[in-house]
Amino acid sequence: MTQSVTNTLTGEREAFEPVTDDAVLLYVCGLTVSDYAHLGHARVWVHADVMHRWLEHEGYDVTHVENFTDVNEKIAARAGEDGLGETEAEVATHFTGATIDDMRGLNLKRASVYPRVSEHIPEIIELIQTLVDRGYAYESNGSVYFDVTQFDAYGNLSNQQVEELKAQGEPDERSEKRNPADFALWKAGGVSPDAIREHAKHDHGDELPTGEIWDSPWSEGRPGWHIECSAMSMTHLGETIDIHVGGHDLVFPHHENEIAQSEAATGKQFAKYWLHTGLLETKGEKMSSSLGNFFTVSAALEEFGPNVLRAFYLSTEYGSKQTFSIDAMTEAEARWKRLERGYEAAREALDSVDARTKATDETLRTAVEETQSDFQTAMSDDFNVREAIASLLELTTAINRHVDESDAYDYRGLKRAVETIETLGGAVFGFQFDRVTDGDVSIVDDLVELVLTVREQEREAGNYDRADELRDSLSDLGVEVQDSADGPTYRLP
Repeated sequence: MTQSVTNTLTGEREAFEPVTDDAVLLYVCGLTVSDYAHLGHARVWVHADVMHRWLEHEGYDVTHVENFTDVNEKIAARAGEDGLGETEAEVATHFTGATIDDMRGLNLKRASVYPRVSEHIPEIIELIQTLVDRGYAYESNGSVYFDVTQFDAYGNLSNQQVEELKAQGEPDERSEKRNPADFALWKAGGVSPDAIREHAKHDHGDELPTGEIWDSPWSEGRPGWHIECSAMSMTHLGETIDIHVGGHDLVFPHHENEIAQSEAATGKQFAKYWLHTGLLETKGEKMSSSLGNFFTVSAALEEFGPNVLRAFYLSTEYGSKQTFSIDAMTEAEARWKRLERGYEAAREALDSVDARTKATDETLRTAVEETQSDFQTAMSDDFNVREAIASLLELTTAINRHVDESDAYDYRGLKRAVETIETLGGAVFGFQFDRVTDGDVSIVDDLVELVLTVREQEREAGNYDRADELRDSLSDLGVEVQDSADGPTYRLP
């Protein structure tokens, strides 16, 4: 089934066709590590994680890059705070470590690379120099700015006209720029005192930090915000990527500027598909560190756990807004518990003697097939997680009906149901089931059945001694075999 995605660049639902048929290059705009991550950040992470998992499930080799912005005036402003470190680099390291802990707590797949701005200054300077050499950027008082009037496609992502754009950047930049909408690629000097005062959460006194500075052909200074993602993406993924993911609030100016500087430098399309997650709101406002209305990921993990949080995020498509509330989390917990109980009911039935029969429940088996089909259809339709998780919950209904109403369990049907939940709910959606053991139990079942099949063949051939040896070998391993008119059944230890 063809994968479709909604591309912000075109505003259309499009068939997904990666640059390379069997591989996907995925870039996710990561966190500026100036504070602890909150649930708005985690919403982007979880949806990007599910995209990654689904594309791998579909057979793609996914290279996933997610950056940490560790050079920023907000980070520098927190230097000297108790427990955070005395320098911009130390503050960034503190919050980067906390963010990685949050990511692991949410059971996110590891990205292929987590690049940091501070580790890519040479690549950033080289990219800026290319833009200057090609006439898209200019130096002014030691700073370098991108001239938006030189890039004809500027504004296409955000559907804006250059002449209608407001000024970008800090007020002190405006006298240096040719056009108000030009944006900084390199800023001379350290962080301005005004920026430190604006973002400081404690009193620095007269000793204001300036942040890290680096040498460049234009001045000692710091990279602008937008240039970093272009440099890191091209360093680790090449000049053209397949999917660029980020929050909807980054469409302008950040992602618009990424396109301009990247394509001006290379002459090639920077990203084929731009996928933007809707904002997470609480009480009608965007969840934001600056507004102080946020719930940190670590606190949410402690209160709700990773499975409930993932159930919450997966109740809404990635492109839509979502509202965080206690009622919404209560509903998410109910969804997770329903899925967990259905899974446990199927596993417990599989472990019982009654499951080792030749009973068949076509209703259960049909439900498994429908779930697999409906899940595939939903996820292929622009990663429609809402419909996909609904299909898993429908399967739990069929499992519970079978367990409650059947005189003898359908082993094959239950086994397929368990495998479906483990694959789609576990491997794709990232839920953690306590009893999932990476398929080990299923493998044991298959091996026992194989031995019993060989035993039956030996008996049919008259090799009764060999058949008894096979039964005794299973018994030595704790597998209880019972012969009946309908064939052998067994119970695992």
